[in-house]
Amino acid sequence: MTIAVVDYHKGNLLSVQRGLQAAGAQVAVTDRASDIATAGAIVLPGVGAFADAADALRRLGLDGLLRRRVAEGAPFLGICLGMHLMFEEGVEGAPEPDDEESSHNAVGLGILPGVVGRLPRTDEAGNPYKIPHVGWNTVSLAGEGADPSAASALFDGIPDGEYFYFTHSYAVPDGPFVIGRTRHSVRFPSAVRYGDRAFGVQFHPEKSSEAGHRLLRNFVSLAQEG
Repeated sequence: MTIAVVDYHKGNLLSVQRGLQAAGAQVAVTDRASDIATAGAIVLPGVGAFADAADALRRLGLDGLLRRRVAEGAPFLGICLGMHLMFEEGVEGAPEPDDEESSHNAVGLGILPGVVGRLPRTDEAGNPYKIPHVGWNTVSLAGEGADPSAASALFDGIPDGEYFYFTHSYAVPDGPFVIGRTRHSVRFPSAVRYGDRAFGVQFHPEKSSEAGHRLLRNFVSLAQEG
């Protein structure tokens, strides 16, 4: 069983490849539709801006294929920008509108609903926060709408409130698909799911020490279940 790491020519994917291999996976870093169509599972990593990455997926002819594979139930993991691309639209890197009524959002894969927006620079009380949000932060798998039972496959053996490594300026919208949350300037979704086998995480598991390694092992195990 091979896990395809989607290469849309926007960054070094070696750390993701190594993380999955350490978790026991056979990995193919590829931009070939034929490889992604037949892979046992798919990882969509994240480097760059939403608009550029979404455009690259379309130019490579991978956007429709990724939507189809996820709809068919292929195990899928979106990491950071890869999670953002699961959504309908994003503001990062989008062109300025021609007029006030024009939409200026870039179009994503549309696997999940909503628009990916910028993290605010202040909290509800007006206290300033550094954006990008960079460094270690906790992921809550329970409370405030998160569904711990839905997170069980991906977060098996990972305690609630575990630390993961983040680096981002944008966050996905809220909704019933959220399975984990994190607080920086606001409380934002840091893990999502579509069905039982497609997930997205805002943090970088490949850079998150033992907790991230455990999460990647869980994903590999999920993929190997067939």
